[in-house]
Amino acid sequence: MAEQYLLIKHIHQLSAVISIALFLLRGIWMLADSRMLQRKWVRIVPHVVDTVLLISALLLVWIIAQYPFVHDWVTAKVVGLVIYIALGMVALKRGRTKQTRLTAWIAAIVVFAYIMLVAVTKDVLPLIG
Repeated sequence: MAEQYLLIKHIHQLSAVISIALFLLRGIWMLADSRMLQRKWVRIVPHVVDTVLLISALLLVWIIAQYPFVHDWVTAKVVGLVIYIALGMVALKRGRTKQTRLTAWIAAIVVFAYIMLVAVTKDVLPLIG
């Protein structure tokens, strides 16, 4: 079980790094009005990576038996994820102006950093507690 846990944890961590890297890249392309955003792989690969990230997260929750709405740090990650997704949608698709998209993009990056800090510290207020 420990080997499975470590494998899934590493898959989760790697997919988180790839996910944020792709989000940063897509945000830069959005700000530059790059045609790269129209490439087929740019529209598909982030969803595949995020699916792996979500599946690995669900497996980890099951393995460590720490669940959202039972354990506060897991709940904080889930709430953060919902906020990150909403901000990401505004940043990359739904924002009406470039200023709105930029603001949402930066806010999403901050929320992602918060999620990462919570994951590492297992603390809802990682910079205070």
